[in-house]
Amino acid sequence: MFLILGPTLNLLATLFWESESQGVTAGTLVGLSCACWLVGLIGLYDRLRAAAPRYVAVALPVTVFATVGGVAFGVQSIHEGVFEVSHAHTIELLNQYPFATTLFWIAGPLFPLTLFALGVALCWTRTAPLPVGVLLCLGAVAFPLSRITREVSIALVADVLLVLPFLYLGARELGLWGRSTGSAPSRDGGVPSATPVGGRADG
Repeated sequence: MFLILGPTLNLLATLFWESESQGVTAGTLVGLSCACWLVGLIGLYDRLRAAAPRYVAVALPVTVFATVGGVAFGVQSIHEGVFEVSHAHTIELLNQYPFATTLFWIAGPLFPLTLFALGVALCWTRTAPLPVGVLLCLGAVAFPLSRITREVSIALVADVLLVLPFLYLGARELGLWGRSTGSAPSRDGGVPSATPVGGRADG
C-alpha cells in the first residue's frame, strides 16, 4: 500500500503547485509522500536483501537520508506559502546558511538517485519485470529535471513514470497482481536466489 501511496501523493502534490511556489497544500502532500515512500521502500529492500545484500546495506541508510531531504523540501514549500514568499527568494535566503542547505542540496538530489539505483537493481537481480525497472529509471531521471525547471507538464510526466512501476510493485505486495509462490531465478538459471519483489513467499 505504501509503495502506491508514496508516488501517488507526490503526483497529487504537483497538481497543487502554485505560480511562484509549490504552496502549503503541495508541500504537505510532498512530506506525506516521502513518509509513505520510505515505509514502502524499506519493505522493498527487505525483499531484495537475499539477491543483493551489499546493495541493500548501502541503499537503505542513503534512502532514509534522502527522504529526510524530501520532507525538508516539503516543509520549505509550506513556509513559502505561510510567509507568502516566492521560491526564488527562499533559495536566496537559504544560501546564506550553508550548513542548513546541506539537507536541500545533498539529501534532496539523493532521492531520485536512490530510485534510479533501485530500478537498476530490480533489472539486474530479475526480481521484477524489466519494464518495471526501466520505467523506474526513466522516472528517476525525469524527476529532478521537472523540479529544476518547475514546469508542471514535465513534472506530471515524471510523476506518472514513477507511479506506474510502484503501482505494479504495490499491487503485487497486496496480492492483487499475479501473486508469486516461488522465488526469482538466479542470473545463471540455477537455484532460485530471492523472492520476487512485491511477491509473497510461501512457508
